[in-house]
Amino acid sequence: MTLNATTNVLKSVAKAATAGAAALAMLAGLAACGPSGATPSDDSRNGSSASSSGKGHTARTLDEIKKSGKLKVAVFSDKAPFGYVDKDGRNQGYDIVFAERLAKDLGVKAEYTPVDAAARVDVLTSNKVDITLANFTVTDERRQKVDFAKPYMKVALGVVSPESRPIKSMDELKGKTLIVAKGTTAEPYFAKYPDIKLQKYDQYADAYNALLDGRGDAFSTDNTEVLAWAKANKGFTVGITRLGEEQPIAAAVQKGNKPLLDYINGEIDRLGKERFFHKDYDETLKPVYGDSSNPDDIVVEGGKI
Repeated sequence: MTLNATTNVLKSVAKAATAGAAALAMLAGLAACGPSGATPSDDSRNGSSASSSGKGHTARTLDEIKKSGKLKVAVFSDKAPFGYVDKDGRNQGYDIVFAERLAKDLGVKAEYTPVDAAARVDVLTSNKVDITLANFTVTDERRQKVDFAKPYMKVALGVVSPESRPIKSMDELKGKTLIVAKGTTAEPYFAKYPDIKLQKYDQYADAYNALLDGRGDAFSTDNTEVLAWAKANKGFTVGITRLGEEQPIAAAVQKGNKPLLDYINGEIDRLGKERFFHKDYDETLKPVYGDSSNPDDIVVEGGKI
């Protein structure tokens, strides 16, 4: 796919995500208040796991996943090129390629649930999905609620702003309005700076539209994401390409679901030997970044940073 073609895809994804924001919010609401899972059990047969949240929701065993024929995966639907829905209604992106391989090697099909950034933990603790694979940055706070597999990517924060009013440093953010998506690492990072006014949105599409409409001076999320978005949207630039410490991105499972966690980690070890994630990068990310980005700055193979 050419860069121009990919740019058109990204623009169409942004429009589609905006039009479907209400529908996604409804889906997220249904996911949050659906029926509960099974009662916790100490039974460890067939690779079962203990209840993770104390709320009576026990993760599905590997045997149950295989028998159902479906691996339930929470993904983004509006965060191209990592997780998005294309014009034909198909899930696409870097995370999706990984999810498809996990399901294939388990002998099942991947079933996707769209998720907002702030709901990535909840869909696991409420047992609505087996795995959250939505560009999920590993943090100490999140480790207390879910179990993370080995990383398959790494990121820092970036800041995108209009070319006519570029933000190139933290000092230039003072007194400005910064747009962030709720539940992302950008939210707590910038909350430490009282001189920066935060404008928060549930949906990535809504956050980007706020920037396009001039409701904020800049937007911050993973640097990989804002770099891709700026390439697809003329008139915007990433003035700050790296903020904070570089952090790993990983799949997450319900806390205590060791059998599924071990399966994912084993897959990552095996996939590293075939440089799977570099191939994933070439398929999904390189058409966007071109030669301006080194895949080794993003991709993690074999779970080793």
